[in-house]
Amino acid sequence: MLHYPPLKPCPCGSGRSFSACCGPNLSGERTAETPEALMRSRYTAFVLRDAPYLLATWHPRTRPATLDLEGTRWLGLTVHRASDDRVEFSARFEENGQKTQLRENSRFVHAEGAWLYLDGEQWEG
Repeated sequence: MLHYPPLKPCPCGSGRSFSACCGPNLSGERTAETPEALMRSRYTAFVLRDAPYLLATWHPRTRPATLDLEGTRWLGLTVHRASDDRVEFSARFEENGQKTQLRENSRFVHAEGAWLYLDGEQWEG
């Protein structure tokens, strides 16, 4: 995992500092209280290449065995809608010198005492 300064704005785009936003989730100090909070912390984990956090917050039924987080530079996140168990967002990234956007409607479930990412319908735009 990459180090991130605690007082710098959180990569998830909330406008709060990392230590007041996603930092405590990634450190294990607390769990995400809503699907949107989990999605934001997972985006931050992608930015910081924190595979253990991503795998731990992924539902066992759909979780991959491993993740390769190298080669992608995450550029920004926009949350379009959030409901009881879904979050629709766009994430901008650069891969192999090409900038693109991923849009996903993610599903979350509350299991094992915490919110977990289940799956999502995604498309690039």
